[in-house]
Amino acid sequence: MNRLLVLLSGTMLTAALLSMPALAQEGAAPATGNENTQSGEPVETKPANAPDQQPAFAGQTRAPQPAETVEIETEVVAQDLPHLWAMEFLPDGRMLVNAKQGAMHIVSAEGEAGPALEGVPEVLSDGQGGLLDVALAPDFESSGMIFFSFSEQRDDGNGTSVASAKLVTDDQGGGTLEDVQVIFRQMPSYDGNKHFGSRLVFGPNDELYVTVGERSDPEPRVQAQDLSSGLGKIFRIDRNGEALPDNPFVDQENAQPQIWSLGHRNLQSAALDGQGRLWTVEHGPRGGDELNRPEPGKNYGWPEVTYGVEYSGDPVGEGITQQAETEQPVYYWDPVIAPSGMAYYDGDAIPEWQGAFLVGGLVSQGIVVVHMDGDRVQYEARVPLDARIRDVKVGPDGAVYAVTEQRGGGGSTIVKITKAG
Repeated sequence: MNRLLVLLSGTMLTAALLSMPALAQEGAAPATGNENTQSGEPVETKPANAPDQQPAFAGQTRAPQPAETVEIETEVVAQDLPHLWAMEFLPDGRMLVNAKQGAMHIVSAEGEAGPALEGVPEVLSDGQGGLLDVALAPDFESSGMIFFSFSEQRDDGNGTSVASAKLVTDDQGGGTLEDVQVIFRQMPSYDGNKHFGSRLVFGPNDELYVTVGERSDPEPRVQAQDLSSGLGKIFRIDRNGEALPDNPFVDQENAQPQIWSLGHRNLQSAALDGQGRLWTVEHGPRGGDELNRPEPGKNYGWPEVTYGVEYSGDPVGEGITQQAETEQPVYYWDPVIAPSGMAYYDGDAIPEWQGAFLVGGLVSQGIVVVHMDGDRVQYEARVPLDARIRDVKVGPDGAVYAVTEQRGGGGSTIVKITKAG
């Protein structure tokens, strides 16, 4: 195990936690060790990509680090896994994992991956596509039902789709997906290989939130503002993929009834808080990653209103960061953390993290821990892991588990994070 002192949720390392290469996000520079360990100072000290942009309110970016410290241990519990995108704990403590290339495995408590499950549909794994998120149905223990998202090749392009299936395990550590049904397709299709999203989160009333991307390119991304398009949206559906009757646009002509909120860029982090409310963190442009609490029918701005700049350094659109018709992010990062995976910590194993959001960072290469005061960010801190973090989960033991990846493919590991002592 490796130990480190963190400010509640992660001041900076003086030595690497894991002997893994530092890897950068698409179009972004690798994170550098420019950390500030002074209590109360922001954890981020690198120059902003858009230094002239000002937050809309105090604490909207570069929140201070917390003052207290907690000692943390890390342990690699599984390694030499395929390139993973998501994981979910089964009731018996084993881990169900999705490999980007299209395989689903069960990882034992000893960290061994079983054979690939049978019945997984064919996925498009080019570019940023692949087998994406996985979620257990709330009644999984009795129904065995799981839901998963994936990039699907179609006659007129491709897009993010959601399927349901019954997971039937066997005695060899594997199993089969039975009665696989594609219940929802993000439409329209588009012939690209970027910004598929996606995360799946069940709400407290059995509703399923589905986050997606806006497909990145200039032509399709403007559809994030179009209610007749499913690009750049959060959807709220039932287990059959149908719109919930109280969705905000159910009765609006030419609007997709499954839409919950609009104006999103590329959503790869989502979790419920302690009140059962959905929170998300989405990839922004250079310097525009956003923490939001998406509310029904509201517009979160992309690509007309955003923090950050294009990868070229040019303004995004007219360079507007505030507009009366769109919502401000609860918090934003400039430079970006490149968020992927998210969990709300309500365990007892690390009491100092109670009520915090834990966000995986691809560029920041570790866990970003966001402490809340009501619906505002009070503190931000980091647990560096020297690896791209693709997913984050809280285990049944209260420990935090992070899925690492290597840029361009290669193997993944699962790292367990606990309080020392």
